[in-house]
Amino acid sequence: MSSPSAAPSGVDGASARRVRTGSIMLAGLGAFAAVAFVGMLAAKTSQPWVLGSFGATCVLLFGFPASPFSQPRNIVGGHVLTSLVGLLFLQLFGPGWLPMAAAAACATMLMMLTRTVHPPAGSNPVIIFLAQPSWSFLLLPTLLGACVLALIGWLYWTIVKRGSWPSR
Repeated sequence: MSSPSAAPSGVDGASARRVRTGSIMLAGLGAFAAVAFVGMLAAKTSQPWVLGSFGATCVLLFGFPASPFSQPRNIVGGHVLTSLVGLLFLQLFGPGWLPMAAAAACATMLMMLTRTVHPPAGSNPVIIFLAQPSWSFLLLPTLLGACVLALIGWLYWTIVKRGSWPSR
C-alpha cells in the first residue's frame, strides 16, 4: 500500500486525491476494526485488553503497513520489551519521575538494540508508571493485546491487499 500522502507516478491530480482518500479510508477502517475488537474483548471478558499506546500502533499498522516499525516483530516485541522494562524499573526503584525517565530511556535503547523498535511502545513505561499495574500487565494487555492487533492486521491486509502484510 502506498503512503496516504503519496500518489503513484503518472497519476493526475484528481486520481491522486482518490488514491489518497482511498488509502486514508482503508487505514481508518483498519484502525476502527482493531480498536473495536480489543475494546469488545475488554467489555466481554472484563479484562484490560486495551493499552493506551495501541491507538498509535494502529496508525502505523494500518496507515503505514510497509514501515519497519509496523511489522509483527516490532509490534509485539516492542510492546512486550518496553512494558517489561517499565514494570522492572517500577518494581526496583518505585514510582517517581527519575525512574520513569530511566525506564523510558532504557526501553528505547533496548528496542534499538534488539531491532524491535515500535515508537508507540515507547510510551509503555510512562503508562506503567502512571497506572502502577501488577506484573500481569505484561501478559494482558501487553502481550495478548499486541498479538491480537498483529493478527487483526494480518487478516485485514490479507483481505484488502491479498497478503501484502507483513512486508518483512
